[in-house]
Amino acid sequence: MNLAAKPPRLPQLRTRLLVWILGALVVVWASFVYWAYQTGIEEADELTDGHLAGVAALVLNIPYSAQIPAGLPTERVPLPGLHAHDYQQSMSLQVWTADGDLVLNVGSAPRLHFADGRSGFFDAQLGPKHEVWRTFTQWNTEHTRKVAVLVNLQERDDLADDIAGQMILPGLWLLPVVTLVLGLTIRAGLKPLTQLSSDVEQLEPEQGQRLSTGHNWQEFRAVTLAFNSLLDRNDEAMERERTLANQVAHELRTPLASISLHAQSLQGGLDPAQQAQAVQRLHADALRAGHVLNQILALARSNRVALTEQAAPVDLAQLARSMVAEYAQAAWRRGSSVAVEMPEQLWVKGHAVLLEVALRNLVENALRHTPEGTQIEVQGGIDGGQCWLQVCDDGGRLKEKAAPEPVDSLQLGHQIVQRIMALHGGAFGQPEALAPYTTCYRLSMPLAQMA
Repeated sequence: MNLAAKPPRLPQLRTRLLVWILGALVVVWASFVYWAYQTGIEEADELTDGHLAGVAALVLNIPYSAQIPAGLPTERVPLPGLHAHDYQQSMSLQVWTADGDLVLNVGSAPRLHFADGRSGFFDAQLGPKHEVWRTFTQWNTEHTRKVAVLVNLQERDDLADDIAGQMILPGLWLLPVVTLVLGLTIRAGLKPLTQLSSDVEQLEPEQGQRLSTGHNWQEFRAVTLAFNSLLDRNDEAMERERTLANQVAHELRTPLASISLHAQSLQGGLDPAQQAQAVQRLHADALRAGHVLNQILALARSNRVALTEQAAPVDLAQLARSMVAEYAQAAWRRGSSVAVEMPEQLWVKGHAVLLEVALRNLVENALRHTPEGTQIEVQGGIDGGQCWLQVCDDGGRLKEKAAPEPVDSLQLGHQIVQRIMALHGGAFGQPEALAPYTTCYRLSMPLAQMA
């Protein structure tokens, strides 16, 4: 058993919107996180430097004798609730006299050289491991004591990283929540579009159904109206196709039935006169059927050319002169005449092949549906930005003469001409004929603007 292949899964607009919005949000969020991290580090550095300066000022203002006994250092007391590095930083304190005697050294920092005359904040590499210590030095007002407060730079950086991390952590936790909220919001916002898509999928145009105008959204109104208009035009086109198919069937039914009837009669015993008449009738019916088939091929060709070829400038005057020259011999053989009355040039934008089919159809109809001795003229001109081309004849004044039996009706040929004119944005009609002519069929199209 052959299972129908599943249609490929198409991407969803909802997913695309969510991805793009999240992408933009992540970019903004990353910028914010970077800015917050840098701000946290700067604030932590300033906080540490402030502590160093504050401790130095406090020590300088404590009165003590020149000799301070060095006691055992007191370790820091672990405080609950703090991170591993602890906010209680390991500061070191060193005090010198004006003579360079170290009178106080508290903390784990290696000894700072008194000869280092730098004051204020600076980074110093101390000890055998050349560890970097953030240092602040200051003399008292009397310039009798010098105080240095030090903190390990790595400890300072750890504090800065922790403060910065605490600043960006809420943002990182909120990102999944924002993603979920955005997804739900986009889904709710696109619900009208989802409903419209569902309505289109369930629509059955062949039963005359149309999209409901209940989608009360400004963005959907134009889409709904255009979609319904397209369905209406499609129904009209299908109706025209059915009508044309019925016309073609009617045009072919009569000659084919006549061909079958006369072919059967030729199998019986007919005298030479009857046999010649039957053969002549067979020939006429075959011509009629062949002409109908040619019309059908011309119609199919017009559809193909309109879809596959680009419109280009066409000189209708030259086309008309070529057509008249082509049919002059056929008109002469039946005692008629065909002439052309046309400006030097008559430019339109269209498909030369289709315009030739339309003009040929009118000229052939004039030759087939008029009596012998008819004068036929192809005329053209410009009227109000529209160029026109018409085929006129005076066959109406020759009604007393026997007209040849037409091999087809005019209706199918005129259907083809109307379709070609519709493809070119033009019109086809039967204007009032001016004497001496009795019948005219006109093609009108917009005039092409030539550079």
